Amino acid sequence: MATDMVVIEHAKVENGCCKKGPGYATPLAAMSGPREKLIYVTCVYRGTAEKEKPDYLATVDTDPSSPTYSKVIHRLPMPHIGDELHHSGWNACSSCYDDSSAARRFLVLPALVSGRIYAIDTLKDPKAPTLHKVVEPNDIISKTGLAYPHTAHCLASGEIMVSCLGDKDGNAQGNGFLLLDSDFNVKGRWEKPGHSPLFGYDYWYQPRHKTMISTSWGAPSAFTKGFDLQHVADGLYGRHLHVYSWPEGELKQTLDLGNTGLLPLEIRFLHDPSKDTGFVGCALSSNMVRFFKNPDESWGHELAASVKPLKVQNWILPEMPGLITDFLLSLDDRFLYLANWLHGDIRQYNIEDPSNLRLAGQVWVGGLVRKGSNVVAEAEDGTTFQHDVPTVQGHQLRGGPQMIQLSLDGKRLYVTNSLFSPWDRQFYPELVEKGAHMLQIDVDSENGGLTINPDFFVDFGSEPDGPSLAHEMRYPGGDCTSDIWI
Repeated sequence: MATDMVVIEHAKVENGCCKKGPGYATPLAAMSGPREKLIYVTCVYRGTAEKEKPDYLATVDTDPSSPTYSKVIHRLPMPHIGDELHHSGWNACSSCYDDSSAARRFLVLPALVSGRIYAIDTLKDPKAPTLHKVVEPNDIISKTGLAYPHTAHCLASGEIMVSCLGDKDGNAQGNGFLLLDSDFNVKGRWEKPGHSPLFGYDYWYQPRHKTMISTSWGAPSAFTKGFDLQHVADGLYGRHLHVYSWPEGELKQTLDLGNTGLLPLEIRFLHDPSKDTGFVGCALSSNMVRFFKNPDESWGHELAASVKPLKVQNWILPEMPGLITDFLLSLDDRFLYLANWLHGDIRQYNIEDPSNLRLAGQVWVGGLVRKGSNVVAEAEDGTTFQHDVPTVQGHQLRGGPQMIQLSLDGKRLYVTNSLFSPWDRQFYPELVEKGAHMLQIDVDSENGGLTINPDFFVDFGSEPDGPSLAHEMRYPGGDCTSDIWI
C-alpha cells in the first residue's frame, strides 16, 4: 500500500491528476510543471584511479529551500565494475501520456563499455533509488548481436528502444537498435534486417511525420581508446544522418553531412510534434546542422550555426575545435543551448526562426584556453589571449562544459563536465585526477543571457570513494531531452 501511494502521489505531481499516464499532454504544459527538487547523475569510476570501484547513480538535491541543497544525498553503486555509465532514459515518458496504466518508474542506465543495461526503481523512494533489474550483455549479444548501448527512449507501446554502437568486438558494422519489453526482456532488433545504420549514437523520433533519425559517433574499437584524428581519415568515425520510417524501421534515406558534419552526436526534433525540423550537433566540425522535410517527403539539411576553431599555441593541433558534445532545446522551441567542451563556453541561441539562429547568451565555465593554462589562442591580428574562467565557491572550474540539462520552465541549466573517461584522460587529465563537478546556470528565458549561479556547486572530487566523473542528468519527472510527444 505504501508503494502504491508513492506512485499515486508522483502521478498527481507530474500530471495534476491521476487519470492520465506519465508526463504532460504538451511541451508547453510541461513548462508549467513543478520545479525540480532532485536530479539523478550518472557517475563513473571506470578509467580513474578508483577503477576497481563500481560506477554509481548519484541523487543531487536541487531544492534551494532544502538544508542539503547542492549536495549528493544518495549514491546507488552498480553491482559490477568497469561499466562506464553514460546516458540514461525512462521506461515511460510523455509519449505514454494517454496510457493510464503506464508510470515513469524505472530509469534506464545503459553501460556503454560493459554492455549491461540497468533498470533503476525511482518510485519507491525518489531520493534513494534502488536496483530493479540487470539486462546482461550476453543475453543482448546472443539474441541480437548488439553491444555498446547508448541512448534509451521509451515508446508509446511500452517498449524501450536503445541505440547500440557496435558488435561485441567493437565493429561499427554490428550496430543497430535494441528493443526491450516493459519488463526489460530482450525482444530483438527494432530495425528491419539489412537496415542498420553506418554508425550508431543518438536518435529521436517524430511520430506525426512517421520518421526517426539517428546519428553517427564512430566504431567502438576506435573511440574507446581515446581520440585519434587518423581514425577520422580511416573512416572509423561518422558524418551521416540515417532517416527511418517510424515505427516500421526501414532505412529510407542516408544524409551525408560532409566535412561540415563530422561526428554528428546529439539530435533533437523540435518539441512541437507537428514540426518537421530539428538540429544535430556535429562535434568535430563544431557546427549545428538543421535537418528538415522537403516538399517531396525526402529530408534535407543545412548549416545552422558554426563555432569557429581557435588558432592556438602549445596544443596537439594548430587549431582547436569547440567540440560541441551536447545541446538541447527549450520546451517552447525558442532557445537552443550547446556546450563547447574544448573551448569551455556554453551558448544560447534564439531559434524562433529555425533557419536563422541568433546568439542570445554565452558564459565561460572552463576549457583549455583559460588564464593560467599553457594553451593560448591567437587573434586575427596576431596577439594572443586566454579566457577568464571564474571560481565558484572558491573552486577552480575543471575541464569544460559537457552534458547539460534544462529545467522544465527553461530558467535553470545544469552542467557537468565529463565526456567519456578515455577522452577525459586524454584532454583533461586533471579532471580524472580531481573529479568532475556540476554547475547551475541561471537563464534569462525572455531576452537571452546566461549567468553562473554562485550558490550551486557539486564537487564530485570529494566523493566518499574518491573523485568520480559525472555525466548525464535526469529529473524524476522528465525533461526536455527524454520526453517525446506524439
